[in-house]
Amino acid sequence: MKKFKIVIAILIFLVGIINCQEKKEIIVSKTYKEAKDPSPVKTEDWSSVKKGLHASIVSTDIRFVKSVIPKVKTKTSWSGTAWKGERISVQLVLWSNDSLNKVQTNVSDFKSNSGALLPAKIAKTHFVKYVITDEFAGGCGYRKPEDFASSLAADAFENINSYAVEAQATRPIWVTIDVPKNAKASTYKSKITLNIQGQKNQTFTINLKVIDKTLPKGTDWKFHLDLWQNPYAVARYYNVKPWSKEHWNLLKPLMKRLANAGQKVITVSLNKRPWGGQTYDPFETMIIWKKKTNGSWEYDFTVFDNWVQFMMDLGVKKQISCYSMVPWGNEFYYLDETQNKEIKIKAAPGTKEYENLWIPFLTKFKAHLVKKGWNNITRIAMDERGPKEMKEMLKLLNKYAPEFGVSFADNHKSYKLYPNELKDMSLAFGSPVDPEDLILRRKKNYVSTHYVCCSDGFPNTFTFSPPAEGVFIGWYTMAANFDGFLRWAYNSWVEKPLLDSRFRAWPAGDTYQVYPGNRSSIRFETLREGIEDAEKIRILREEFQQKEMQEELKELNDLVAKFNITEKPNNLEQMLKDAKEKLNALAEK
Repeated sequence: MKKFKIVIAILIFLVGIINCQEKKEIIVSKTYKEAKDPSPVKTEDWSSVKKGLHASIVSTDIRFVKSVIPKVKTKTSWSGTAWKGERISVQLVLWSNDSLNKVQTNVSDFKSNSGALLPAKIAKTHFVKYVITDEFAGGCGYRKPEDFASSLAADAFENINSYAVEAQATRPIWVTIDVPKNAKASTYKSKITLNIQGQKNQTFTINLKVIDKTLPKGTDWKFHLDLWQNPYAVARYYNVKPWSKEHWNLLKPLMKRLANAGQKVITVSLNKRPWGGQTYDPFETMIIWKKKTNGSWEYDFTVFDNWVQFMMDLGVKKQISCYSMVPWGNEFYYLDETQNKEIKIKAAPGTKEYENLWIPFLTKFKAHLVKKGWNNITRIAMDERGPKEMKEMLKLLNKYAPEFGVSFADNHKSYKLYPNELKDMSLAFGSPVDPEDLILRRKKNYVSTHYVCCSDGFPNTFTFSPPAEGVFIGWYTMAANFDGFLRWAYNSWVEKPLLDSRFRAWPAGDTYQVYPGNRSSIRFETLREGIEDAEKIRILREEFQQKEMQEELKELNDLVAKFNITEKPNNLEQMLKDAKEKLNALAEK
């Protein structure tokens, strides 16, 4: 009898603990207030949604609208296949007609039937925040916000595990799973639990199959990723002095994210405003040019050296792209010691003024780079400059610093005019390129990439772009036999990037891929996913060639060739899903 009473007491105690836990308030993580929806959908009948918070696992191809009830079939489990070292993503969506719902996410360890275990920390949950976007509407050109349809787009990641989900609103959760390189090949099971204050918990099952193939770390990928960095945007946004300790501390996690995605190129501004004032935060010079009273030139390379070394220490060390010997408007700046002020001059390639400016610089710059050991990876970079200016610039460069070579984003279809100088060539998406030229360039160890910009409705990484387009970029790169991909802006933030991604020119999101606070985004993660797929394709091609697995090699090449297209197919999402499954099936052969 005494034992029975003890058991009853223990049960009452445990029930009490459970009740306390259920009643315990969820402390919601601090976050910023989103922008007001400029065009909420008012025809939605939220009253038809049953009471309580609803949740489902959904495709990562969906970019949800905040004011629209998700038209999805409730799904509580997900299955996916990944390589060791790969990042794979899962999306959930939450919605409710009720008042505020406080939600907290919890991910359990990943366990296999054989006893293998992957820690819960390999999975990170991100509540997705909305940002104001607009529409493609012809692409390039200066814009007045009132002339373009605006809406909210789900894009920015908030790196928190709890959130207050508003009534009559849809809230995505993006889960990234980074499979460790030392993971055992097996099928693992994990649970994502939504703890909802005042309601029953909801649980979702994750089935992760890890196959016996390994993806190298991002800094070792061969894919030539070139997203242009803007450190000055970071200084302005946080109101810190450029190149101060605070500035470097803010830059580090943001640029490490880029390095981990396979970035290969360091963006450098040789002179002030190489692109004019096209970004909200114009680029300052990373090299101080000073004309002495005796007419000689003096250069301070301190910022240049620190920035390049900083990026190299993060893992970005293949190439230094220096903008530019042909800036927009052919405008250059220097400090004049005699007048004790900054001078702006116009000097077009081919003129005496141009030679007087660049010959002494190239001589000293080259000597400095030789000392640093960077001379063979430095490129003089040009962005969409015309053939006349390019030819005149090349005459000078080939005479005084031919070892540099050129990095050139070409929208003039002019690459054939410079067959030997373009050590790094990027062609506008869809531009004609002769296959034999790509083969010849690869034999010379030259880099050949493609790029998209404001003129490309498909594919792109605007804040309104369908997520699958980011993945497609990786597949197209391999299908068209390019070495990688260029996008002109990694973090050239607009005035208030967390609230409104629109800019005075170009479609929304064109100027940046990630957000302040080292926040990733749906479009950056899907672009990274496509790059991972490209690396997997490369690895399998090399393996099949080495092992003379001709049948498998043909099957792989036929699969990839389907993505050598420049117009968006109606079934792009399904095409990519099927291709990924076949790619992983080939990897298991």
